[in-house]
Amino acid sequence: MVKRHFWLKRIESAWENRNILWLSGVRRVGKTFLCRSIPGVQYFDCELPRIRAVMEDPQAFLEDVNGSRVVLDEIHRLGNPSELLKISADYFPETKIIATGSSTLGASKKFKDTLSGRKTEIWLTPIMSSDLRDFNRKDLRHRLLHGGLPPFFLANDVPEYDFQEWLDAYWAKDIQELFRLERRYSFQKFFELLLAQSGGIFEATRFSKTCEVSRGTITNYLKVLELTFVVHVVRPFTTRRATEIVAAPKVYGFDTGFVCYYRGWFPLRQQDLGFLWEHYVLNEMFAHLQTRNIHYWRDKRRHEVDFIIKRRGKPPIAIECKWNSDEFEPANLLAFWRQYPNAEMFVVANNIDHSFSRKIQGMTVRFVSLSSLVNILLEKRR
Repeated sequence: MVKRHFWLKRIESAWENRNILWLSGVRRVGKTFLCRSIPGVQYFDCELPRIRAVMEDPQAFLEDVNGSRVVLDEIHRLGNPSELLKISADYFPETKIIATGSSTLGASKKFKDTLSGRKTEIWLTPIMSSDLRDFNRKDLRHRLLHGGLPPFFLANDVPEYDFQEWLDAYWAKDIQELFRLERRYSFQKFFELLLAQSGGIFEATRFSKTCEVSRGTITNYLKVLELTFVVHVVRPFTTRRATEIVAAPKVYGFDTGFVCYYRGWFPLRQQDLGFLWEHYVLNEMFAHLQTRNIHYWRDKRRHEVDFIIKRRGKPPIAIECKWNSDEFEPANLLAFWRQYPNAEMFVVANNIDHSFSRKIQGMTVRFVSLSSLVNILLEKRR
């Protein structure tokens, strides 16, 4: 069994602070596989009726497993999942529990208590750089084309049938069980359009006619997709200057494999790599920082910076993503720097092994690898 060391270490660290851990992530991202690889764990699949019957008396169940490491997979299938977790947090602190789900904890109405102050949350993202080493498949182009869901990534050929099968299961098991949406055709059409237009500016009215629903319904669909980690809504960074875009978000699909599938990209061309690299960088930052508080910047003259890290009381960090550092053009970062001269400027590129700096019209830009960028962001967050 492959050990995903980055995530196992994060789980152990989380358990040192609290005994309840909420592990979320999209369907088939590897939550079950990861949980089963934890040493000494007792695994319970809450989709099974006999398991749900065992947990009808939460106190009796917790007394039986007291002091153990326990996985409660698909816990939302229980009648009152928050009751069991709350009892464990308050009365069985020596029992280490991982509860898994495909959405944020508060997304389902079944969770009457979101366990504020009683739990730690970990968001399991699609395969990131340390996972490539663990799976012993370091071909980044393969990762970009196949995506970061382990079964898709490990397939030798692009598993085209599996993309539609995943969408069908997502509708049946996540959307219907958690949100009870209607109009499957409209929802799936919206999903497909978002993935095909991933990384673009989002305008709800552009989708409503094609999907045959109202603008309000489109907005609701987007919220559901965001809650289940299927899209990431990256909002604009702004200090309300007249020259800045202040409202229109960008929406990224959760996985490069799905983006390639819905764009019809096979095989990958050289011009596709920079676009997919931007998605991969975003995924890496999500995995390490465990936050969606990442922005982009755009002004009304169409200058745009890929990602902005906003820091309270400190200058922002601006990040441009380039597959090859030679492709970098400074106009966008210069436009941002002129508005925010204290900002820190980075270019993250796939072909950089050793960081270096360059002075451009008075602006200092640091050129870094992805691993270096992550280490810098983690250090600056402390």
